[in-house]
Amino acid sequence: MTNLHTPTPQQTEENLEERFRSQLASLDDHSNLRQLPSILHEERDIIVNGQRMLNLSSNDYLGLASDIELHREFLDTLTPETFLPSSSSSRLLTGNFTVYDRLGQQLAEGFDTDDNFTVYAELEQTLAQLFGTAAALVFNSGYHANTGILPAICDARTLILADKLVHASLIDGIRLSGAKCIRFRHNEYCQLERLVEEQHSNWNSIIIVTESIFSMDGDAADLEELVHLKKRFPNVYLYVDEAHAFGIRGDNGLGCAEEQGCITDIDFLVGTFGKSLASAGAYIVCKQVIRDYLINKMRTFIFTTALPPINIQWTSFLLQRLPERDTLKQTSQLLREALKQKGYDCPSVSHIVPMVTGTSSASLLKAEELQRKGFYVLPVRPPTVPEGTSRIRFSLTAAIRMEEISALINQL
Repeated sequence: MTNLHTPTPQQTEENLEERFRSQLASLDDHSNLRQLPSILHEERDIIVNGQRMLNLSSNDYLGLASDIELHREFLDTLTPETFLPSSSSSRLLTGNFTVYDRLGQQLAEGFDTDDNFTVYAELEQTLAQLFGTAAALVFNSGYHANTGILPAICDARTLILADKLVHASLIDGIRLSGAKCIRFRHNEYCQLERLVEEQHSNWNSIIIVTESIFSMDGDAADLEELVHLKKRFPNVYLYVDEAHAFGIRGDNGLGCAEEQGCITDIDFLVGTFGKSLASAGAYIVCKQVIRDYLINKMRTFIFTTALPPINIQWTSFLLQRLPERDTLKQTSQLLREALKQKGYDCPSVSHIVPMVTGTSSASLLKAEELQRKGFYVLPVRPPTVPEGTSRIRFSLTAAIRMEEISALINQL
């Protein structure tokens, strides 16, 4: 008779911790170990260990998070009665404050300062006005949106066709959906078209999933081409994440969908407030039936405490004050061209500008070098990017001046 040894609770804990230590050591050996930095923010700068550096790693693309005068202006609008730091509940219970609906209305009908922007009743009505869509829904974060929408709208009869380089939150949402997924080569629409033609009759619905501006390469999807493709098939739908384009692209800063004139042709148009808008939260602009369905089926919406009303008020405040983006366009183009001249492969067409170094150790060394020279840049390593494509990710903002980019270029 075999004598099976049952480990004690102490042995189980030690085995678990031993596994953690082993994996952490392996990450360290491959220059992929991450640690939380101890940093001090001072307007546009980052201070680490007493060294002041220009922040080139922030997603504060419009420079709003570092605008102290803007902060003061917003705080002057608050009273003890309107300062609400917590919702204390899900929106389906007692957490659905009226400021949510006011912002939603602005985003759906289109931004118009003559339309009593600040007195709309609800947040989602604001969003629907701004985008000219029937409805909108606000979430706690982009991660909540992408990991919640896809599981809600997919079933066993759904096929997802996702760009190879979509964000981790979309990958997690795809996994949670339980739907079959095929990843097509990055921005290769001939392959995508072939997949749709081969598969459309086998599934009740096909959902094409992409970002508009990709977070690591800074290149962009051709949304017009994707819309044209999906319109050829009645059961094909399009899901676009505009996290890195909202506030930046389009005449009104609504993203690449506005820039390419196809907002209402995209079935699930998602964006965030935590980057260009320097706030917190995310949104979808969509048809009314989709909004109603998500409220009833989306677990990351139903089973979470709603965003604090103060965040919603700040988002509404900033939507009226989006700054010009001409300087950001110029600095981004200057850096992209300089990297290409220095021999780097730079696919970017945006304010996200990668400098691919190859190995993780090379990216670490380059980041340390540039930090010593006064530029706060960080290495991006696997699993965020594929093996062999570690990089410095320059994340430019509207607050960065041309002469500062020129000084950076001289140090590359």
